[in-house]
Amino acid sequence: MLLPVDTPPAVADALGYLQHYLQELTKHQNALEHVTNNTLADLTAQLQQLTQLMTSLAPAPTVALPPITTSPPPVNPPSLVLSALTKQRMRPKHSSPPNFSGEQTSGRAFLNSCTLYLRLAPEQFSCDEEKIFWTLIFFKDGHAARWSENLFCQEADTGIFLIQSWADFEQQFWSQFFLVNAEADAVNALEGSLYYQGNRTVDDYLDSFLTLVSDAGYTDPQTLVMKFY
Repeated sequence: MLLPVDTPPAVADALGYLQHYLQELTKHQNALEHVTNNTLADLTAQLQQLTQLMTSLAPAPTVALPPITTSPPPVNPPSLVLSALTKQRMRPKHSSPPNFSGEQTSGRAFLNSCTLYLRLAPEQFSCDEEKIFWTLIFFKDGHAARWSENLFCQEADTGIFLIQSWADFEQQFWSQFFLVNAEADAVNALEGSLYYQGNRTVDDYLDSFLTLVSDAGYTDPQTLVMKFY
């Protein structure tokens, strides 16, 4: 990207850092797609092997036997198929989300942490109700604890837990623990004349800028460059 000749060095460095950051995000996305494709191919191969095993173990047609006979020895399936069936795919280790007190400034980070865990360990949850109750475990104090307690009090009165799906829980969480005017505040900050890097490092400024862009809903690359400049 060509910049005007009179562009300050600090701004040029910041724009270069942003371009590098976007390139790294693209590489990361490509890597994730590669891992997903490999995992899908592995699962497909295991399904084919399982189908072959079930076919080989199908009961043979009933044949009349002489009065005195012995049962034929059992046929053992191939060791290669058995090893493929018993092999467990290793999953990455993941830690539980931190305790949540209900601060709106940390609501987005907490919900993202819970969502990440649920996606990495889907086998631990059989339904949305288990996901919701597991998340409520981390509502330890403050507004979060009071909100959780109120849900269970209402359940005790009505016999029904009011939140029935994970999508409904996310919506309720957004209304309770997300900044009310996050989008408007972000737009005002980016469109105003008082938003500068100041004494912050490029990393701190970039983190703040990306958060504002996400909250404001800006996606056009040219707009991002102009606002960053």
